[in-house]
Amino acid sequence: MLAASALGSFSLSQLAQAADDTSKKRYKKAAKHTLTFGASGFNENNLLIERAGSIDFIQDVEERTDGEIRIEFVGDNQICGQLNCVKKTQQGIIDMFTASTQNSAGGAPYLNVLDYAYMFPTRASQYHFLYHPDSQKLLRDPLRTRHGLQFLFSHCELRGLQMGLGWKDKPLITSIDELRGTKNRVTGTQLGRIAMQLLELNPVPIAWSETLDGLKQGLIDGAETWAGAVAYANMSPVVSQSVDLRFFCGTEATMMDAKQFDSFSGELQDAVMESAYLTQVKIQAAQEAALVNTVGATTPSLPGTLFDVHNVRVAALSDEERAKAERICAPEFNPEPWEKWRNRLDKWSGGLDTYGSIHKIAREIPRDTLAENVQPRRWWKSV
Repeated sequence: MLAASALGSFSLSQLAQAADDTSKKRYKKAAKHTLTFGASGFNENNLLIERAGSIDFIQDVEERTDGEIRIEFVGDNQICGQLNCVKKTQQGIIDMFTASTQNSAGGAPYLNVLDYAYMFPTRASQYHFLYHPDSQKLLRDPLRTRHGLQFLFSHCELRGLQMGLGWKDKPLITSIDELRGTKNRVTGTQLGRIAMQLLELNPVPIAWSETLDGLKQGLIDGAETWAGAVAYANMSPVVSQSVDLRFFCGTEATMMDAKQFDSFSGELQDAVMESAYLTQVKIQAAQEAALVNTVGATTPSLPGTLFDVHNVRVAALSDEERAKAERICAPEFNPEPWEKWRNRLDKWSGGLDTYGSIHKIAREIPRDTLAENVQPRRWWKSV
């Protein structure tokens, strides 16, 4: 009410003046670099549901460089979608993008390094890794070398199964045994398929546009994705149960063409990295709040959240049930199905033990650490 009353004191001319001032600030200097930013299905509204940070980054870097870097945001799948934003960036059609690393793994297979089953026990452990200086050699440097991408920042959630309307009248899922034999949509990640096959979840590659109808009509039982994605993509009306399996990463990341980044002066490169860092910090706090207050990914969901409005029940599996799933599919307990991909990723990283190293980093912090309490670090400067 205070905010509304304060806004009410402004005249239309004052609001127009504020908009003009913002525009003047953006165009304070002639742009040295004008970039095109493709953002799959995102727009300014649903970026307030899943806090992927795209607009926050643009505003910060433009202000930080006094408009020397200017970024044109093209969302709502107008220029690229989840599966091809990465390829269009690699081809130079766009300069940067936001999409899930799992969908982007089709064009940049090294991104599978994030998707070993149960490598990350919590969202806090995901943020801890992204801030960790060793994320440079374990994720960012190989991604640049092999796929020409500069990894900037990411939102963090862990994937579960989002069950369609065929499960609306069924009891709340409490055991992984109830999920065996179900038919579920899978994203572009090759490692995610391994985990799903080991859990007998029958991964089926289905286009995102067809997933909504499949869940509504019961053509598939569920989709492997995360709670925030259900909410931002207007998927809540066709999801009846959100099963908190947490079996591998759900990371909506922003990356840019490494050649474009390398073309910047040292000063502008520093500005981009500082904006990426501050955007990562903002995502860390804002996404945790959005999961509770906007999405409703709690038990019970708060009144007025998207899950509450659309009657999506959160199936919060017990630690024991997730531990059971981990023993079935994690490389730590069942190494053989992962060997081919693990050897490939280790080779691409220059001989590092990718799974062992990231698994260890993810457990450097206590398991009960809240995601918003993870200490931010400038990963490229940390020793």
